[in-house]
Amino acid sequence: MSTNINTEKLSSARFATATDAFVEVFTASVDFDQRMAAQDIQGSLAHAQMLCSIGVLTPDELAAIQTGLQQIAVEIANGTFQWSVKQEDVHMNIEARLTDLIGIAGKKLHTGRSRNDQVATDIRLYLRAEIASITAQLHRLQVALLDLAEAHYNTIMPGFTHLQVAQPVTFGHHLMAWFEMLKRDRERLQDCFKRLNVMPLGAAALAGTSYPIDRHMTAELLGFSHPSANSLDSVSDRDFAIEFTAVGSIIMMHLSRFSEELILWSSAQFNFIDMPDAFCTGSSIMPQKKNPDVPELVRGKSGRVTGHLVALLMLMKSQPLAYNKDNQEDKEPLFDTADTLVNCLRAFADMMPHIQPNKANMLQSAKQGFATATDLADYLVRKGMAFRDAHEAVGLAVRLGINTQRDLSELSLAELQQFSNTIGDDVFKVLSLEGSVAARQHIGGTAPDTVRKAIQTARAQLLTV
Repeated sequence: MSTNINTEKLSSARFATATDAFVEVFTASVDFDQRMAAQDIQGSLAHAQMLCSIGVLTPDELAAIQTGLQQIAVEIANGTFQWSVKQEDVHMNIEARLTDLIGIAGKKLHTGRSRNDQVATDIRLYLRAEIASITAQLHRLQVALLDLAEAHYNTIMPGFTHLQVAQPVTFGHHLMAWFEMLKRDRERLQDCFKRLNVMPLGAAALAGTSYPIDRHMTAELLGFSHPSANSLDSVSDRDFAIEFTAVGSIIMMHLSRFSEELILWSSAQFNFIDMPDAFCTGSSIMPQKKNPDVPELVRGKSGRVTGHLVALLMLMKSQPLAYNKDNQEDKEPLFDTADTLVNCLRAFADMMPHIQPNKANMLQSAKQGFATATDLADYLVRKGMAFRDAHEAVGLAVRLGINTQRDLSELSLAELQQFSNTIGDDVFKVLSLEGSVAARQHIGGTAPDTVRKAIQTARAQLLTV
């Protein structure tokens, strides 16, 4: 269906001359805020129903508005709606089209509200939906991590500090560390949602309205927990958007760390994992290359989300109350943050089930770097040696291993006993990688049985959120 929107500005009566053509385009936001059309219509339907309940609209006018907005929603969905820069933004475009369709009743819809509280409401409605989408992708990734961790709860690999071999852990335990980060990310999103889910509609331009509006009714219709408490604050602040972007930045920081490890592990130098072909690309000149492009791109995209956070902070830092045109600049960073989060989480959730660990290489790497040195020190302490003395003795044993190019487990009992005569035959159980990981049975430890219990607990927790 063809549409014919009135190109005359709905708010132009005050001005004696037309807006400069460049300024008209420069100040318009419709090219990007039309993305919130569904939320704008949702807010208008609730507002109209409330206006009817207080007698500002008749039942017939309400019915006409509902029919007109539903038609507009269809036009937007099928791509026949004609957006006009002259109408500046998504709100005025929809209102102008509604007035074309139903006449004077369309002009009554804006009673008791302003674009200031309207856009603040639209953004909150938009972010509520985006948080739901992001949470769904987070859940998918968490499940994929649990599945992979369960399959490799006892696969031994080196744990690192300073990117140096430190102590042996299991691959499942390492994956569960990622899971815990995402768990906190999900909790942060849920907490952000609580402050986000407050309705500003009814604050009007900045001072509220003289009409006897029922803000509790509108909040209930739109699914908000309650109306906002202060009209100035309602239209002027975007801290909820900043908080969302801050949470997004933390999520992307975590994904970037995951990416860095996947990139390292898939290199020939580590060869800990095989990345699925579907998530890698080749080189235009080197036929042997298999580049981990997906994690590299996710690592790179973390910077743009952090950049959006800084941009929003700078956007708000010097604004006087109440609304200022500066706030038009909040939407593109928000939209891009939401898109980036959903896409990066989806890529990881799709990719993770196809990660194949190279168990033999992980095990061999764990045997390097004297990963059980701490276990030997703990063994000596249990035999009665002070920890600092045990640390010294193990350091000497490590030096012998370095000089002879052998792991501690490859030294003879006689060689070990020269550093302490309390060392007995039972030391070799302590020095094995399997013995090392099995000994850490406390909550949060890397013992295989402990890892399996942690996975079971995590699965149960996912079912309750």
